[in-house]
Amino acid sequence: MKSESIVVVGAGVIGLDVALVLAKRGYGRHTTIIAEHLPGDTSINYTSPWAGANFSAISASDANALRWDKMGYAYLLSLAAKDGKDAFVKETTSTEYWDEMPSSAKIDSMAKYLKNFKAIPAGDLPSGVAYGIEFTTITLNAPMHIRYLLRKLTEEYGVRVVRKRVPDITSGFLSKDTKVVFNCTGNASRDLNGVQDSKCYPTRGQILLAKTPHVQQNVMRHGKDYETYVIPRPYSNGNVILGGFMQKGVSTADTFSYETESILSRTTAMLPSLASSETQILGAFSGLRPSREGGARVSKEMIQVDGTGRQGVLVHNYGAGGTGFQAGYGMAIEAANSVAEELQALDERASL
Repeated sequence: MKSESIVVVGAGVIGLDVALVLAKRGYGRHTTIIAEHLPGDTSINYTSPWAGANFSAISASDANALRWDKMGYAYLLSLAAKDGKDAFVKETTSTEYWDEMPSSAKIDSMAKYLKNFKAIPAGDLPSGVAYGIEFTTITLNAPMHIRYLLRKLTEEYGVRVVRKRVPDITSGFLSKDTKVVFNCTGNASRDLNGVQDSKCYPTRGQILLAKTPHVQQNVMRHGKDYETYVIPRPYSNGNVILGGFMQKGVSTADTFSYETESILSRTTAMLPSLASSETQILGAFSGLRPSREGGARVSKEMIQVDGTGRQGVLVHNYGAGGTGFQAGYGMAIEAANSVAEELQALDERASL
């Protein structure tokens, strides 16, 4: 096999997780990542560094989302235990509230595997809250975690990385040796030639980065048309992410003072200790979650690569919205599993 036998297009957490799963299966030196944006970049079109990020109940309640969440939680819990400081991943106490009763499928599923899970007695819930839970979550320092992933892939597994913008998905087939391409292009999948998925749309969020060394817990409140959250950013000298907004179809990179005021009002009402004189607001930022009607797409297809009739395998893996850090590893496992036979065939040809 050649270094471009397998190509991953996109280097957000979704693409990096796919490359990691492939590398763990022995394909690191046969994998190339192609991406316009890489860890360390701060473009509005590069979603991952702007994330909170954590494991939460913000995801959907369909079978795919429930399965990916469970797989992702197990992976992140293990990573926090084995390599937490280097990976910028940490176990954190968490409380989540709902203004309306959440899906029973969601709660029943989470209750079976979340560490220290318990429902909060109705009499202990804040005013206006219909349901609440406590559990041990995983928080991630998003920009540092994706740098960790890229470093691990290149230095430990020998994955090749090329900074390049592809005009169409078939450009991922770098040469006649490229047999499998993973499309992990997030929001770009809406307009990228060869994909052009009309179900894709951005979901804008505005967040605040604050220094609050006295805040150690993750707290979230799920409203009918809003999300409020306080997410500690591990190994960052006391920084937290305060949010937020879920604005479907909005793609502006601008930040707004009235949204900042709304975030501060909601988060301090939810967690009064934020009103401490120790709290310092370091900045306001916006990000565009790569959302998709019907949920994330993880599927395989055969496509014609060029005018000669050559066929290639294309695996789509995008559309996780705001759940990429928690669902990404489970999605990556299933994306890689979908081409297990093709990868085995590459192994067999290489051994001839």
